[in-house]
Amino acid sequence: MATINDNYLKLKAGYLFPEIARRVNKFATENPQAPIIRLGIGDVTEPLPAACREAMIKAVEDMGDRDKFKGYGPEQGYAWLREKIAAQDFQARGCDISADEIFISDGSKCDNGNILDIFGDNNSIAVTDPVYPVYVDTNVMAGHTGEANEKGEYGGLVYLPVTAENNFTAQIPSQKVDLIYLCFPNNPTGAVATREHLQAWVDYAKANGSIIFFDAAYEAFISDPTIPHSIYEIPGARDCAIEFRSFSKNAGFTGTRCALSVVPKTLTAKASDGSDVELWKLWNRRQSTKFNGVSYVVQRGAEAVYSIEGQAQTKALVSFYLENAKIIREQMSAAGLQVYGGVNAPYVWVKTPDNITSWDFFDKLLFNSNVVVTPGSGFGAAGEGYFRISAFNSRDNVNEAMKRISAQFK
Repeated sequence: MATINDNYLKLKAGYLFPEIARRVNKFATENPQAPIIRLGIGDVTEPLPAACREAMIKAVEDMGDRDKFKGYGPEQGYAWLREKIAAQDFQARGCDISADEIFISDGSKCDNGNILDIFGDNNSIAVTDPVYPVYVDTNVMAGHTGEANEKGEYGGLVYLPVTAENNFTAQIPSQKVDLIYLCFPNNPTGAVATREHLQAWVDYAKANGSIIFFDAAYEAFISDPTIPHSIYEIPGARDCAIEFRSFSKNAGFTGTRCALSVVPKTLTAKASDGSDVELWKLWNRRQSTKFNGVSYVVQRGAEAVYSIEGQAQTKALVSFYLENAKIIREQMSAAGLQVYGGVNAPYVWVKTPDNITSWDFFDKLLFNSNVVVTPGSGFGAAGEGYFRISAFNSRDNVNEAMKRISAQFK
């Protein structure tokens, strides 16, 4: 008889966002007239930039022309897109990253999980708490953890609390760890990492032979010029870090799917015989074997992000969502709640009032205000007592949601 991967049985009952969807759908079915506003999942609402749409329409027309038709593309992505990314996202910021170190994919969520394919099962792994659930759950699926305790913490993982008490910074562990997940601007807390903080992590990783998985999916929302957008702005990072980025939030590609990972050719890890192995070669082989690449049409749309028009339009999108975040932050503060984030990030992290649990407050807002937020406990034990509000929605919906939530505290 066929057997299963028993590691899946260790996963908590439901992934955070499907559980939110289940509760919201149940409420909506029972209350069909309720005007629900969703500020939970970080999905965008504004249309794709015109430059991207026009480039994709042109690419579709190419697919109808025998001379311009494209079949299978390079698994790593087309050179014309990778070259623009290297030049404008990295080299323009002084990062020594070349086009052939960039791999185009269909999502940074996928990349954060798939990267484990090229690493062994005996690595010690550090994650922040609260944490984007994908980092933890994919390691559970891969058999890198023990069982979860009553708090939902898995044995075998090193949890790094990110709390108000430490200004939501990822404190460097006292023990040696091999793989480190960092996300800045942070999901869910909206915190950012200073150059000095990232330098400390790079120094730690190099001293311990560790690899940093740096999720920079929200780097476009950084408005403070002193905050690094890429870990490769930090000296030494080429020798200890893999970076993940996405077109989902800055250009609205959540439904179109395009992202990238950066694996420097100088980056190595140990084989079982103690020899050094280039991770670029392993990731290249993994992608070539398991992935057929992002479609030509989508990559042309992503390329348009780097045009003069595309840069202006994506900047306007980011500014729109940041203004939403400002409104949320100010209105929640005015309601007397403790508020964090929402300055260099599209997420606002809010303390629940009166020691209400995260899920109880989620239900309270859903039933009383018809507003959906994300309960902090879904991001880990240290997220209990908080909730996340996403700035990804229309201005009218954000204003109305703030009005409804604020009414709960009058």
